[in-house]
Amino acid sequence: MQTFENYTYERPDLEQSKEKFAVLLDAFKNATSADEQNEAIEQINAFRAHFSTLFNLVYIRASIDTNDEYYQKERDYMDEIAPEVQKLDTDFYKELIKTPFRSELEKKWGTQLFEIADYSIKAFAPEVIGLLQKENKLTSEYSRLVASAQVEFNGETYTLAQLGPFMQDKDRDVRKKAASAASGFFEANAEKFDAIYDQLVKLRHEIATTLGYKNFVELGYIRMMRIDYNADMVANYRKQVQESIVPLVSKLYKKQAERIGIDSLKFYDESIEYKTGNATPKGSPEWIIENGKKMYEELSPETNEFFHYMLDRNLMDLEAKKGKESGGYCTFIEDYQSPFIFSNFNGTSDDIDVLTHEAGHAFQVYQSRGIGIPEYIWPTHEAAEIHSMSMEFLTWPWMELFFQEDTDKYKYSHLASGLRFLPYGVAVDEFQHLVYENPEWSPEERKAAWKQLEEKYLPHRDYGDMPYWGTGAIWQRQGHIYESPFYYIDYTLAQICAFQFWKRSREDREAAWNDYLNLCKLGGSKSFLGLVEAANLQSPFEDGTVESTVQAIEEWLESVDDKSL
Repeated sequence: MQTFENYTYERPDLEQSKEKFAVLLDAFKNATSADEQNEAIEQINAFRAHFSTLFNLVYIRASIDTNDEYYQKERDYMDEIAPEVQKLDTDFYKELIKTPFRSELEKKWGTQLFEIADYSIKAFAPEVIGLLQKENKLTSEYSRLVASAQVEFNGETYTLAQLGPFMQDKDRDVRKKAASAASGFFEANAEKFDAIYDQLVKLRHEIATTLGYKNFVELGYIRMMRIDYNADMVANYRKQVQESIVPLVSKLYKKQAERIGIDSLKFYDESIEYKTGNATPKGSPEWIIENGKKMYEELSPETNEFFHYMLDRNLMDLEAKKGKESGGYCTFIEDYQSPFIFSNFNGTSDDIDVLTHEAGHAFQVYQSRGIGIPEYIWPTHEAAEIHSMSMEFLTWPWMELFFQEDTDKYKYSHLASGLRFLPYGVAVDEFQHLVYENPEWSPEERKAAWKQLEEKYLPHRDYGDMPYWGTGAIWQRQGHIYESPFYYIDYTLAQICAFQFWKRSREDREAAWNDYLNLCKLGGSKSFLGLVEAANLQSPFEDGTVESTVQAIEEWLESVDDKSL
């Protein structure tokens, strides 16, 4: 059995690859039957899967160690050739949508493949290859800048991820100093963060106008494959969050201030939930994994098989360390049929959320990996986040393994933080709409826009005497804004769906799990709203869904004597 360390990477020769692909595409074009075209598609998909494998191996290994010169150079190379590979995909899609055998292929693969092909064509032209290469370089530059943080704190040096536990310290002075230290890194590099984003915004605007769009907003939605909803529906959804959830979240923060015994909740207090300290896992990373194994063994036969697969092949890199990029992600290495989980364990409850959240992604892709075409391995982003966020709730019966006497604390915090996240999530989304509708804005104007959005969606927020965050710059911590434009509202849409799974799992656990498992197996074979319907969930866009879903959460939180936790 091969483990991740033995998965083979070899730099692809772009010109040879183009020649090989041209032969494969000719076979598709010249096919005289649907069966012949399906054979050609299988060959093309094997070629694309291999390229995807190489990209992912480079991306994973470069993010695990930003000081690894070999993989940093390979990442630069992949950034350079990615748009050229995207052109090959687009060439295939152009032939796919005009095939005389389309109706037969749709019967075999479904219509979603053709929708994806159509959107991919709209998002690309050879004229923007050079601009896409620059975009890739700038997003990698942002990742490296964040990963380079060496923050001095209490006589030690920490990465931003390693500062996390200090932000949740029971001692208010420690929390404030840790938050100030993190803020200080961004302030010291303010010009770099501003310059990278300024270039990205203008570059994306140029890509959009070159492709014939008014601005990047329309192109951003196309890139995100938002096939069955639009910006107006999203705006209406944000309005529901503002009306139904912002007042409730303000109330939750007021309760939190009372619980921790302070008059005025500052930004650096938001992460501490209880006077006695937050719920934390009661053991080492190795202990967490052992308990994770027990949890997934008991949850279902499918999760048992999946988690052992991940462990046996070393498909998780979980601990925070110097030189490692921040954040967490799950990706899929196609040639090896292997999900991979990347994270930064730091001793907080986030470690368990990662074990459930990223494992939710990995479990989904493990279930859908045999579906037959690359387009269906993953669903679109907002649908993919349903799997991860719902897994966080479906594993609630096993939280005592990790938190022991703090289990009730964890559950209360987990639900409350899910609610508190929603206004921030929609603020990030509206910010990006404003930024890309006004690409000529200066960095100062962007920060002013963020401050206004905080007043609208985060009226409780008070930075105290932390001047840099108070200037409207805190969004610079959010990597999605730099790296994956418009990928953020997705988390909030999925949260509304995951809350529904939480509610249903309490009413009929078996039915909820079966719907969840079915959703995972569908992969990306349907659009977002198609998958929501298949999972027997209510659409977050429907008027009233947000309010009715949140009502059950509010009732549960109200039933808990939070001051006793």
